[in-house]
Amino acid sequence: MPSHYQVLVIGGGTAGIMVASQLIKQKNRTSLAIIEPAETHYYQPAWTLVGAGTYDYESTARPMASIMPKQATWIKDRATGFDPDNNTVLTAGSGDITYDYLVVAPGLAYDFSLVPGLGDAMDKGSVCSNYTDPKHTWDVIRNFKGGTALFTQPATPIKCGGAPQKIMYLAENHWRKNGVKAKTDIVFATAGTVIFGVPEIKKTLMEVVNRKDINLRFHHKLVALDADQQIAWYELTKDPSAGGCTLMAGDDFKQLEGTFVHNFKDVKVTVKDGRYGIHYDMIHTAPPSVAPKFIQESSLVNEAGWLDVDKHTMQHKKYANIFGLGDVAALPTAKTGAAIRKQAPIVVDNIDKLIGSEKMGTKSYNGYSSCPLVTDYGKMVLAEFDYDNNFTPDPKLKQMLISDSSKEHWRLWILKKYMLPYLYWNKMMQGEDV
Repeated sequence: MPSHYQVLVIGGGTAGIMVASQLIKQKNRTSLAIIEPAETHYYQPAWTLVGAGTYDYESTARPMASIMPKQATWIKDRATGFDPDNNTVLTAGSGDITYDYLVVAPGLAYDFSLVPGLGDAMDKGSVCSNYTDPKHTWDVIRNFKGGTALFTQPATPIKCGGAPQKIMYLAENHWRKNGVKAKTDIVFATAGTVIFGVPEIKKTLMEVVNRKDINLRFHHKLVALDADQQIAWYELTKDPSAGGCTLMAGDDFKQLEGTFVHNFKDVKVTVKDGRYGIHYDMIHTAPPSVAPKFIQESSLVNEAGWLDVDKHTMQHKKYANIFGLGDVAALPTAKTGAAIRKQAPIVVDNIDKLIGSEKMGTKSYNGYSSCPLVTDYGKMVLAEFDYDNNFTPDPKLKQMLISDSSKEHWRLWILKKYMLPYLYWNKMMQGEDV
């Protein structure tokens, strides 16, 4: 196996495979290698549906070998570090590998130390996450007998920021059908200040929340989990005393309707040492997420520990022959596969132009991302937006007879469950620009 490549890609996830496939298919670059240790590639957007019992987990997995571009060299190894001044990537077992151009797309990693108690409890008993074990999520939801159902998320950036609420809407639908809803208080606790940052989508989701009678709690930063006592501990990111009261008990939240709380439910709480504990009977959360350790410890990151790239070109801010995209990149937009779909062609164009003429391409990424928000079995809203949170629906939706994707529609559910997985495996992973 050679130790030098014209283009070296770190990561065999959505971003790495898309860039590699497009470089080979559209630009005929053959001196290209992908560093990726995993044997299996997952279509993770379907894990929301797996967690709701309406998609087969095995169908989300394909052997990594089956989606690796045939002309690429697969280095089945882990990248462990960088020497960017000498165009070198260090690996665990394959020695040093050099490159002309580097694409950094290893995704993100989970750091459970950021929420003490969560790592030991994750995917056990009543603690579940579609991010780590969606089959366990479905077990928790279908075996739930009532009480406080808490849906929450850490304050770190996470994959698909809408995912922690999607499963909540589907769980409510399931519990409504089987009679458990009448014995249940559903709480959504988030460090955010609104249910969704795009005004058109927020309007629809607030209607969904009201229809489902869900208690929203804002300014709640998840800081610890006590699985034995079944308490999720929060720090409040805004001082509630500014609202005219000191927070001593759950009842005080009634006075904060409209700022801290919406659809108040008198669930059991404990206030201790300045922290606010919500008692739960089941909890769904996302793991606290960070860049992989070998990225954080490199000279390629910004102060927040994410890959430091230009938000329009994806070129590294210090090293002109390094590009980064996907979840690891310090881009101020949602970390989704849909965002990668728009980022990859720009990285490909820039590398191709640099190889051919030593000049960058002229394409610019506007921060496009998309979050398919399932609101019931058979209903979905499609949030598409840019860096400025402008609602930017794809004109192609008109071909599906969808005039307003900010409203719930059954055709959007069909898109999510059937069309997007097909497009992913048969178009995006094959290097087609879709």
